[in-house]
Amino acid sequence: MDLPEQFKAVTLTHVRYRRGDQLGHFLAWISLVPVFISLGGFVSHFLFRRELQGIFFGLGLVISQLINEFIKTTVEQARPETCTLLEACDSHGWPSSHSQFVFFFATYFSLMGCKGIGFWVGLRSRWVLNLVHWCLAVVTMYSRVYLGYHTVAQVFAGAALGAVVGGSWFWVVNSVLYRYFEVIEESKLGRMLCVKDTSHIPDVLKFEYDNARAARKNTKSD
Repeated sequence: MDLPEQFKAVTLTHVRYRRGDQLGHFLAWISLVPVFISLGGFVSHFLFRRELQGIFFGLGLVISQLINEFIKTTVEQARPETCTLLEACDSHGWPSSHSQFVFFFATYFSLMGCKGIGFWVGLRSRWVLNLVHWCLAVVTMYSRVYLGYHTVAQVFAGAALGAVVGGSWFWVVNSVLYRYFEVIEESKLGRMLCVKDTSHIPDVLKFEYDNARAARKNTKSD
């Protein structure tokens, strides 16, 4: 039985690096940023916050991934020759899904900051957060080339596509779908799931902080 033909890896989490290569080890973890964002970020966001902006943000990432898979299966461009050692030759390389994911995320997140949506505490924190996630996006893109999973052209194609899709989806959500947020909130399903929209509140963090303290005081007074 030919094992390589019988088994297929999940490319999003299947990461290899050269033994003893400390930089490669670090970049292997960095290349898992999309997994951490998806599972640690959006799943916990839905469980504990259920913000419509966050839900549609996550939906956009899913749509972006579907677009990536469609293009990959249509173009069918092979990964670099190192894919043999990495056991990744059974999947296509153009465009890089990791690069597309992180650049979609960075673009959408930055646009949210520009519009003042989310937990923004002043202009300084906005710049710091933007710097962090753009640095992560660039390093993730670099990691895919360094580890041998993609060519430079493949990661740049993924980055460009992610930025375009991210910007386009942000426009769709905040120019078209936003007008239906109140309808979703007041729907039977929306009330059952307790989904909400706080994007109209300038400083959500301060708003929730003040209301939480006020609620505690009211509870004590009762």
